Amino acid sequence: MPSTHQPMPELIAVKSDFDRFHEWEAAFKHYGIEAIPWNERQSRRNDIRYALVWQPEPGSLAALPSLEVIFSIGAGVDHLKGDNIAPDGIPVVRMVEDSLTAGMVEFVVYNVLQFHRQMDFYQHNQRKHVWQPRMQSAAWDRTVGILGLGVLGSAAGQLLRQLQFNVLGWSRTEKHVDGIQSYFGNNQLSTFLSRCEFLVCLLPLTDATKGMVNRKLLSQLPKGAFFINAGRGPVVNDHDLLSALDSGQLEGAALDVFNQEPLPPDSPYWGHDKVIVTPHIASITLPGTSAKHVAENIQRHRESKPLLYLADLSLGY
Repeated sequence: MPSTHQPMPELIAVKSDFDRFHEWEAAFKHYGIEAIPWNERQSRRNDIRYALVWQPEPGSLAALPSLEVIFSIGAGVDHLKGDNIAPDGIPVVRMVEDSLTAGMVEFVVYNVLQFHRQMDFYQHNQRKHVWQPRMQSAAWDRTVGILGLGVLGSAAGQLLRQLQFNVLGWSRTEKHVDGIQSYFGNNQLSTFLSRCEFLVCLLPLTDATKGMVNRKLLSQLPKGAFFINAGRGPVVNDHDLLSALDSGQLEGAALDVFNQEPLPPDSPYWGHDKVIVTPHIASITLPGTSAKHVAENIQRHRESKPLLYLADLSLGY
Protein backbone atom coordinates (compact mmCIF):
# COMPACT_ATOMS: atom_id res chain seq x y z
CA MET A 1 0.00 0.00 0.00
CA PRO A 2 1.27 3.53 -0.71
CA SER A 3 2.43 5.48 2.30
CA THR A 4 0.02 8.04 3.71
CA HIS A 5 2.77 9.73 5.67
CA GLN A 6 2.71 13.50 5.16
CA PRO A 7 5.95 15.45 5.44
CA MET A 8 6.21 17.76 8.42
CA PRO A 9 5.75 21.43 7.53
CA GLU A 10 8.77 23.71 7.65
CA LEU A 11 9.21 25.23 11.10
CA ILE A 12 9.92 28.91 11.73
CA ALA A 13 10.45 30.59 15.12
CA VAL A 14 9.11 34.14 15.30
CA LYS A 15 10.32 36.97 17.54
CA SER A 16 8.34 40.03 16.51
CA ASP A 17 7.65 43.53 17.66
CA PHE A 18 4.17 44.15 19.09
CA ASP A 19 2.05 41.34 20.51
CA ARG A 20 0.79 39.67 17.35
CA PHE A 21 2.15 36.14 17.11
CA HIS A 22 -1.26 34.76 16.20
CA GLU A 23 -1.26 36.96 13.08
CA TRP A 24 2.09 35.53 12.04
CA GLU A 25 0.93 32.00 12.83
CA ALA A 26 -2.16 32.36 10.62
CA ALA A 27 -0.20 34.03 7.82
CA PHE A 28 2.42 31.29 7.68
CA LYS A 29 -0.18 28.53 7.94
CA HIS A 30 -1.57 29.78 4.63
CA TYR A 31 1.78 28.82 3.05
CA GLY A 32 2.09 25.47 4.81
CA ILE A 33 4.69 26.73 7.29
CA GLU A 34 4.39 26.10 11.03
CA ALA A 35 5.26 29.09 13.22
CA ILE A 36 6.09 28.91 16.91
CA PRO A 37 6.57 31.77 19.39
CA TRP A 38 10.14 32.72 20.19
CA ASN A 39 9.73 31.87 23.86
CA GLU A 40 8.86 28.26 22.93
CA ARG A 41 11.86 27.70 20.67
CA GLN A 42 13.82 25.55 23.11
CA SER A 43 11.21 22.78 23.00
CA ARG A 44 11.67 22.50 19.20
CA ARG A 45 15.25 23.70 18.91
CA ASN A 46 16.40 20.75 16.80
CA ASP A 47 13.58 21.20 14.26
CA ILE A 48 13.79 24.95 13.65
CA ARG A 49 15.31 25.66 10.24
CA TYR A 50 14.20 29.29 9.94
CA ALA A 51 13.94 32.27 12.27
CA LEU A 52 12.06 35.52 11.72
CA VAL A 53 13.35 37.97 14.29
CA TRP A 54 13.67 41.52 15.56
CA GLN A 55 16.46 42.24 18.04
CA PRO A 56 17.15 38.65 19.15
CA GLU A 57 19.05 38.11 22.39
CA PRO A 58 22.80 37.50 21.98
CA GLY A 59 23.40 33.77 21.64
CA SER A 60 19.78 32.85 20.98
CA LEU A 61 20.25 32.20 17.25
CA ALA A 62 23.46 30.25 17.76
CA ALA A 63 21.55 27.97 20.17
CA LEU A 64 19.39 26.64 17.32
CA PRO A 65 21.49 23.79 15.84
CA SER A 66 19.35 23.22 12.72
CA LEU A 67 18.97 26.90 11.80
CA GLU A 68 19.59 27.51 8.09
CA VAL A 69 18.23 31.01 7.28
CA ILE A 70 17.58 34.12 9.38
CA PHE A 71 14.90 36.60 8.27
CA SER A 72 14.86 40.16 9.61
CA ILE A 73 11.40 41.48 10.45
CA GLY A 74 12.61 44.99 9.60
CA ALA A 75 14.22 46.41 6.49
CA GLY A 76 17.46 46.98 8.43
CA VAL A 77 19.80 44.26 9.64
CA ASP A 78 21.96 46.24 12.08
CA HIS A 79 20.10 44.52 14.95
CA LEU A 80 21.70 41.26 13.78
CA LYS A 81 25.27 42.54 13.86
CA GLY A 82 27.72 42.28 16.71
CA ASP A 83 29.08 39.56 18.92
CA ASN A 84 27.09 36.35 18.94
CA ILE A 85 23.95 37.69 17.21
CA ALA A 86 23.82 36.18 13.70
CA PRO A 87 26.05 33.06 13.62
CA ASP A 88 28.74 33.02 10.95
CA GLY A 89 27.77 31.24 7.76
CA ILE A 90 23.98 31.49 8.18
CA PRO A 91 22.43 33.75 5.51
CA VAL A 92 20.43 36.78 6.63
CA VAL A 93 17.53 38.03 4.49
CA ARG A 94 16.27 41.63 4.60
CA MET A 95 12.55 42.35 4.75
CA VAL A 96 11.61 43.80 1.37
CA GLU A 97 7.91 43.61 0.61
CA ASP A 98 5.12 45.85 -0.64
CA SER A 99 3.43 46.89 2.62
CA LEU A 100 6.71 47.81 4.32
CA THR A 101 7.76 49.86 1.31
CA ALA A 102 4.34 51.53 1.06
CA GLY A 103 4.42 52.50 4.73
CA MET A 104 7.82 54.17 4.40
CA VAL A 105 6.78 55.99 1.24
CA GLU A 106 3.68 57.32 3.04
CA PHE A 107 5.76 58.54 5.99
CA VAL A 108 8.34 60.30 3.83
CA VAL A 109 5.81 61.92 1.51
CA TYR A 110 3.58 62.98 4.42
CA ASN A 111 6.43 64.77 6.16
CA VAL A 112 7.79 66.41 3.03
CA LEU A 113 4.27 67.70 2.29
CA GLN A 114 3.79 68.78 5.90
CA PHE A 115 6.87 70.99 5.76
CA HIS A 116 6.31 72.08 2.15
CA ARG A 117 2.76 73.23 2.93
CA GLN A 118 3.99 74.83 6.20
CA MET A 119 1.59 72.79 8.33
CA ASP A 120 4.09 72.80 11.19
CA PHE A 121 3.86 76.61 11.21
CA TYR A 122 0.05 76.62 11.13
CA GLN A 123 -0.22 73.97 13.86
CA HIS A 124 2.08 76.05 16.05
CA ASN A 125 -0.04 79.15 15.39
CA GLN A 126 -3.25 77.26 16.13
CA ARG A 127 -2.02 76.54 19.65
CA LYS A 128 -1.41 80.30 20.07
CA HIS A 129 -4.74 81.26 18.45
CA VAL A 130 -2.90 83.16 15.69
CA TRP A 131 -4.36 83.64 12.18
CA GLN A 132 -1.40 84.27 9.86
CA PRO A 133 -1.55 83.10 6.23
CA ARG A 134 1.74 82.61 4.35
CA MET A 135 2.64 82.50 0.69
CA GLN A 136 3.07 79.00 -0.75
CA SER A 137 5.72 77.77 -3.19
CA ALA A 138 5.02 75.29 -5.99
CA ALA A 139 6.31 71.74 -5.61
CA TRP A 140 8.28 72.02 -8.85
CA ASP A 141 10.26 74.86 -7.31
CA ARG A 142 11.35 72.72 -4.33
CA THR A 143 14.06 70.06 -4.19
CA VAL A 144 14.02 66.93 -2.04
CA GLY A 145 17.21 64.99 -1.46
CA ILE A 146 17.20 61.37 -0.31
CA LEU A 147 20.20 60.01 1.56
CA GLY A 148 20.11 56.29 0.83
CA LEU A 149 18.74 55.37 -2.56
CA GLY A 150 17.82 51.74 -1.90
CA VAL A 151 14.42 50.09 -2.31
CA LEU A 152 12.68 52.43 0.15
CA GLY A 153 14.42 55.61 -0.96
CA SER A 154 13.82 54.91 -4.63
CA ALA A 155 10.11 54.26 -4.08
CA ALA A 156 9.67 57.43 -2.00
CA GLY A 157 11.57 59.48 -4.53
CA GLN A 158 9.48 58.28 -7.44
CA LEU A 159 6.21 59.22 -5.72
CA LEU A 160 7.60 62.65 -4.84
CA ARG A 161 8.45 63.08 -8.52
CA GLN A 162 4.82 62.33 -9.37
CA LEU A 163 3.90 65.19 -7.03
CA GLN A 164 6.25 67.33 -9.17
CA PHE A 165 9.04 67.87 -6.66
CA ASN A 166 12.59 67.90 -7.95
CA VAL A 167 14.18 64.78 -6.44
CA LEU A 168 17.84 63.97 -5.93
CA GLY A 169 19.36 60.85 -4.45
CA TRP A 170 22.70 60.03 -2.86
CA SER A 171 24.13 56.57 -2.26
CA ARG A 172 27.44 54.95 -1.48
CA THR A 173 27.67 53.53 -4.99
CA GLU A 174 26.17 54.74 -8.25
CA LYS A 175 22.44 54.11 -8.71
CA HIS A 176 20.09 54.77 -11.62
CA VAL A 177 16.45 55.44 -10.73
CA ASP A 178 13.95 56.86 -13.22
CA GLY A 179 13.16 60.51 -12.55
CA ILE A 180 15.78 60.92 -9.80
CA GLN A 181 19.10 62.65 -10.34
CA SER A 182 21.68 60.46 -8.66
CA TYR A 183 24.83 61.39 -6.78
CA PHE A 184 27.19 58.90 -5.20
CA GLY A 185 30.34 58.64 -3.14
CA ASN A 186 32.00 61.15 -0.85
CA ASN A 187 33.20 63.34 -3.71
CA GLN A 188 29.62 64.13 -4.81
CA LEU A 189 28.05 64.50 -1.37
CA SER A 190 28.64 68.26 -1.00
CA THR A 191 27.10 69.06 -4.37
CA PHE A 192 24.09 66.92 -3.50
CA LEU A 193 23.59 68.56 -0.10
CA SER A 194 23.84 72.10 -1.45
CA ARG A 195 20.64 71.54 -3.45
CA CYS A 196 18.48 69.87 -0.77
CA GLU A 197 15.71 72.02 0.69
CA PHE A 198 14.34 68.83 2.25
CA LEU A 199 16.81 66.13 3.29
CA VAL A 200 15.33 62.65 3.85
CA CYS A 201 17.64 60.18 5.60
CA LEU A 202 17.00 56.51 4.86
CA LEU A 203 20.58 55.33 5.36
CA PRO A 204 21.31 51.97 7.00
CA LEU A 205 23.45 51.98 10.12
CA THR A 206 27.01 51.00 9.25
CA ASP A 207 30.46 51.96 10.47
CA ALA A 208 30.58 54.54 7.68
CA THR A 209 27.16 56.11 8.36
CA LYS A 210 27.28 56.28 12.17
CA GLY A 211 27.26 59.98 13.10
CA MET A 212 27.30 60.97 9.42
CA VAL A 213 24.56 63.59 9.88
CA ASN A 214 26.68 66.04 11.84
CA ARG A 215 27.55 69.74 11.91
CA LYS A 216 29.64 69.56 8.74
CA LEU A 217 26.94 67.80 6.74
CA LEU A 218 24.09 69.98 7.99
CA SER A 219 26.04 73.17 7.30
CA GLN A 220 26.14 72.26 3.60
CA LEU A 221 22.36 72.34 3.26
CA PRO A 222 20.63 75.55 2.16
CA LYS A 223 19.78 77.71 5.17
CA GLY A 224 16.24 76.96 6.35
CA ALA A 225 16.21 73.36 5.08
CA PHE A 226 14.15 70.59 6.65
CA PHE A 227 15.44 67.21 7.86
CA ILE A 228 13.47 63.95 7.97
CA ASN A 229 15.01 60.83 9.51
CA ALA A 230 13.33 57.46 9.11
CA GLY A 231 16.54 55.46 8.73
CA ARG A 232 18.49 54.84 11.93
CA GLY A 233 18.99 57.10 14.96
CA PRO A 234 22.76 56.65 15.40
CA VAL A 235 23.32 58.09 11.93
CA VAL A 236 22.63 61.48 13.57
CA ASN A 237 24.79 63.47 15.97
CA ASP A 238 22.07 64.80 18.29
CA HIS A 239 24.06 67.77 19.57
CA ASP A 240 24.83 68.95 16.04
CA LEU A 241 21.24 68.50 14.87
CA LEU A 242 19.86 70.51 17.80
CA SER A 243 22.44 73.24 17.19
CA ALA A 244 21.42 73.45 13.52
CA LEU A 245 17.76 73.79 14.55
CA ASP A 246 18.50 76.43 17.19
CA SER A 247 20.69 78.49 14.86
CA GLY A 248 18.12 78.54 12.05
CA GLN A 249 20.28 76.49 9.69
CA LEU A 250 17.41 74.00 9.81
CA GLU A 251 13.81 75.19 9.87
CA GLY A 252 12.39 71.90 11.09
CA ALA A 253 12.92 68.18 11.60
CA ALA A 254 10.70 65.09 11.64
CA LEU A 255 12.41 62.30 13.58
CA ASP A 256 11.19 58.71 13.80
CA VAL A 257 14.40 57.03 14.97
CA PHE A 258 16.82 57.95 17.74
CA ASN A 259 20.16 57.11 19.30
CA GLN A 260 18.30 55.81 22.35
CA GLU A 261 14.90 54.15 22.03
CA PRO A 262 12.47 54.64 23.64
CA LEU A 263 13.37 58.33 23.52
CA PRO A 264 14.15 59.37 27.15
CA PRO A 265 11.58 61.67 28.80
CA ASP A 266 14.24 64.36 29.30
CA SER A 267 15.30 64.45 25.63
CA PRO A 268 15.22 68.03 24.27
CA TYR A 269 13.53 66.71 21.12
CA TRP A 270 10.21 66.24 22.94
CA GLY A 271 9.59 69.90 23.61
CA HIS A 272 11.46 71.49 20.72
CA ASP A 273 9.24 73.82 18.67
CA LYS A 274 10.89 72.76 15.42
CA VAL A 275 10.84 68.98 15.97
CA ILE A 276 8.16 66.38 15.25
CA VAL A 277 8.73 63.12 17.15
CA THR A 278 7.24 59.73 16.25
CA PRO A 279 8.11 56.44 18.03
CA HIS A 280 9.86 54.41 15.27
CA ILE A 281 6.63 53.80 13.36
CA ALA A 282 7.54 55.15 9.91
CA SER A 283 6.77 51.72 8.51
CA ILE A 284 5.60 48.63 10.38
CA THR A 285 5.92 45.08 9.07
CA LEU A 286 2.50 43.50 8.45
CA PRO A 287 2.28 39.69 8.88
CA GLY A 288 -0.23 39.14 6.08
CA THR A 289 2.01 40.47 3.33
CA SER A 290 5.42 39.84 4.89
CA ALA A 291 4.80 36.10 5.34
CA LYS A 292 4.56 35.83 1.56
CA HIS A 293 8.05 37.32 1.17
CA VAL A 294 9.42 34.85 3.74
CA ALA A 295 7.55 31.87 2.27
CA GLU A 296 8.85 32.60 -1.23
CA ASN A 297 12.42 32.63 0.06
CA ILE A 298 11.86 29.42 2.02
CA GLN A 299 10.64 27.80 -1.19
CA ARG A 300 13.76 29.07 -3.00
CA HIS A 301 15.90 27.66 -0.19
CA ARG A 302 14.19 24.27 -0.51
CA GLU A 303 14.97 24.31 -4.23
CA SER A 304 18.58 25.46 -3.69
CA LYS A 305 17.92 28.72 -5.55
CA PRO A 306 19.58 32.02 -4.58
CA LEU A 307 17.77 33.85 -1.79
CA LEU A 308 16.19 37.21 -2.62
CA TYR A 309 17.33 40.34 -0.74
CA LEU A 310 20.25 38.62 0.93
CA ALA A 311 22.05 40.96 3.33
CA ASP A 312 25.78 41.47 3.56
CA LEU A 313 26.41 41.98 7.26
CA SER A 314 29.96 43.16 6.54
CA LEU A 315 28.43 46.15 4.74
CA GLY A 316 25.52 46.48 7.17
CA TYR A 317 22.66 46.07 4.69
